[in-house]
Amino acid sequence: MKYEIAIVGGGPAGLSAAIYASRALVKVALLEKGLCGGQAATTDLIENYPGFPDGISGMKLMEMFSKQAERFGTEVITLSEVKSIERLEDGFILDLGDGKLTSSALIYCAGQSPSKLGIKGEEEFYGRGVSYCATCDGALYRGKEVVVVGGGDSAIEEAIFLTRYARSVTVIHRRDELRATKILQKRALENPKIRFELSAVPDEISGGKLVESVRVRKLKDNHLKDINAQGVFIYVGYKPNSRLLVDLVELDKQGYIITDSQCNTSHPGIFAAGDVRRSGLKQVATSVSDGAIAAMSAVRYLEAF
Repeated sequence: MKYEIAIVGGGPAGLSAAIYASRALVKVALLEKGLCGGQAATTDLIENYPGFPDGISGMKLMEMFSKQAERFGTEVITLSEVKSIERLEDGFILDLGDGKLTSSALIYCAGQSPSKLGIKGEEEFYGRGVSYCATCDGALYRGKEVVVVGGGDSAIEEAIFLTRYARSVTVIHRRDELRATKILQKRALENPKIRFELSAVPDEISGGKLVESVRVRKLKDNHLKDINAQGVFIYVGYKPNSRLLVDLVELDKQGYIITDSQCNTSHPGIFAAGDVRRSGLKQVATSVSDGAIAAMSAVRYLEAF
């Protein structure tokens, strides 16, 4: 299969790139594991994306993005994963596991994945009480006690969301105060179902077949405290999904792809957009902007190719 542009990743950046590139009458393949949308599709309510004054569900917004990309001619290819990316003299070859795809240009929008705590019980209870997506799994904890680990926007947004189902939500955060935006802090602090364990870190997740409790260590005196919980939702940062480009482009110390303002990487013909590239703000709006810029940079690259 030969395409002019291959886009790896179907989140907001990838879909935006697909819309702009396809509308420029370029033959585009978008490669995505499962449904398009990325992490945005797992967000219950997006209320800071322009044009939706009452907010919109992430799933619905991403469905609209995907339909728009396909309307302009993007071919969406669903696969388990891209195995590898190799350079050719006139482009790139992508190993899809059950076949290969070649393209003249590549837009990499693979996003990032949740970081893990690395504590006892986290791996053992994954899928049996430990989760990284409240929107995906929150309904399973109706009437139960749950814990959210983290103090940023994602953690507090999901803590608020979980109060729809859970009897109580305990937020564990290592600092003295939350890092989330003030409006989210206000909503959380005013919610009677949400409790806080600040200046604390989870030390161990315990249970039988399912999660039953979380042991918390207070940082100021190392005091240990057990919290009853049937669910643990973890939001302690992210790591970039840049593995496929390690030997192809320049990365920073954290593994994020380094680009210029036009989303060019250090390798001609490879462009990066969205959460996987080094940037100060990671939001749907900025990913959409990245995708549009990367697409037009790729189109100009093809014209000069």
